Amino acid sequence: MEMSTTPRHPWLKTYPPRPDWHMQIKPGVVMQALDATAAKKPRARALDFLGKTYTWTDLHTAVNKFAAGLQSMDVRKGTKVGLFLPNCPLSLIAYYGILKTGATVVNYNPLYAHDELAYQIEDSETDIMVTLDLEMLHEKMEKMLSGTRLEKLIVGKFTDFLPFPKNLLFPMVKGRDLARISPSEKRVIWLDDLMDNDGKVSEVEIDPLEDLAVLQYTGGTTGTPKGAMLTHMNIYANAVQCYANFPDPLEHEKMLGVLPFFHVFAMTVSMNMAVLAGMEILTIPRFDLKQTLDLIHKKKPRYMPAVPAIFSAINNHPKLADYDLKSLEFCISGGAPLPVEVKKKFEEKTGCIVVEGYGLTESSPVVTVNPPFGENIAGSIGLPIPQTIIEIVDPDDKTTLMPLGEKGEVCIRGPQVMKGYYNKPSETANVLRPTDDGGVRLHTGDIATMDERGYTYIVDRIKDLIITNGYNVYPRHVEEAIYKHPNVEECIVAGLPDAQRGEIVKAWIKLKEGRELTAEELKSFLEDKISKIEIPKRIEFRDRPLPKTMIGKLSRKDIVAEELGQT
Repeated sequence: MEMSTTPRHPWLKTYPPRPDWHMQIKPGVVMQALDATAAKKPRARALDFLGKTYTWTDLHTAVNKFAAGLQSMDVRKGTKVGLFLPNCPLSLIAYYGILKTGATVVNYNPLYAHDELAYQIEDSETDIMVTLDLEMLHEKMEKMLSGTRLEKLIVGKFTDFLPFPKNLLFPMVKGRDLARISPSEKRVIWLDDLMDNDGKVSEVEIDPLEDLAVLQYTGGTTGTPKGAMLTHMNIYANAVQCYANFPDPLEHEKMLGVLPFFHVFAMTVSMNMAVLAGMEILTIPRFDLKQTLDLIHKKKPRYMPAVPAIFSAINNHPKLADYDLKSLEFCISGGAPLPVEVKKKFEEKTGCIVVEGYGLTESSPVVTVNPPFGENIAGSIGLPIPQTIIEIVDPDDKTTLMPLGEKGEVCIRGPQVMKGYYNKPSETANVLRPTDDGGVRLHTGDIATMDERGYTYIVDRIKDLIITNGYNVYPRHVEEAIYKHPNVEECIVAGLPDAQRGEIVKAWIKLKEGRELTAEELKSFLEDKISKIEIPKRIEFRDRPLPKTMIGKLSRKDIVAEELGQT
């Protein structure tokens, strides 16, 4: 029973004039958004990849040819087509082309190891993979063709997507990076051959609420990776919800896409929302600090979604003053908690507003954002985006709503919440739980509080909670305190097994270049900021960057595994 007297929607009292939380989001599909944008502004730029540009007509034509090519291979509803790509034009062409056929996109991380790729191919039932003729990609996929259910590779030539003269120089300068693929390999379909058609796509009837658009795999931090089933409505609704939080007009603006499109945050904000809004996407194959700063300096994007580690890297670049970053006006931070000090420093150095958002794979992913047209509270993940309900629920009984200001598990309702995990009914039942009013809540595993105005503050992950001598210690709270020290560049806090205390608190720290700090000095600095039980018992300083995920998020999982000899 939900016995709490907590107001159901406390954020409505302080919700800004825009966006309208009550806005209607009709069922839709992102391919129609692409069709509409191409029809509205056919000659405008849609994409800039390393200096090679594409108009909306260019992109739209390529997508239709790709879709028609897939249909000639009998790709249809139920077919799973994988994307094994860095950011490039083919990322967009293949993504929207697959969706036009009614098939399902399965995103793959190019850095995955053999066993991770093999597992995901089998679990998702991927039969066709789209990739490039880069050796680092093809070497892995060649093994997948011989060792998994994978039947076909669609291979694009990387140099076809490079501008002149890079397309001519690349084979000469970096020829070793290109794969040597036998022309007799029958299971390889070259992109040029696939797209050698008239671009006429047979119309497919899609149910936005039921049909799967994307199988997006979780990182596996809570066990075996699972494929979140995102419907066409899930990803379309989340693009619409995000668009509502951006300043208008956007159609002549530029979106910086340095996060990998295979990650759910970039897929929605950098790609789907930009297509919906008609923004030009500026992208590079992967995040590189110098390339990113050069791109901002030269191409003047106004918007940049990024993870905290990217904001921190920019803050600490020794020659930041050499770059003009004044074009940046609005940045969204997601993927990991944004330390308050990192946010403040970036805003001071660039003049750009940074708003922290919150989401997860299972919600397509965006759930909340600090409102750009309302009060932007540092340390908060902001207010629910339109048509999204956030509830703080008792983590023990999974039912009772917690009073405002008290800790509980973050639960979500909204049109962006997944259908479930692919072929995993018991795991689905654990996170999608029915409510007394006939609805369904997504249980996130995150612990948070909500204030009387409806702003939410993440305390930590349930799984990351450190219990030492019976006391609860939240790693994020300790990290925030450590980041206040002016010499600290990166920090990860985690619990390690301890025979006497159960767990102890350890901090791994990378200092800013040229700075010094001892463990005792740091402990003394923390004395008036966190309790004695929270002060790390062990502190390790490193002179190299701390481990990160593919999108640049500091990886607590990897550093603990390294510590325990599990790498």
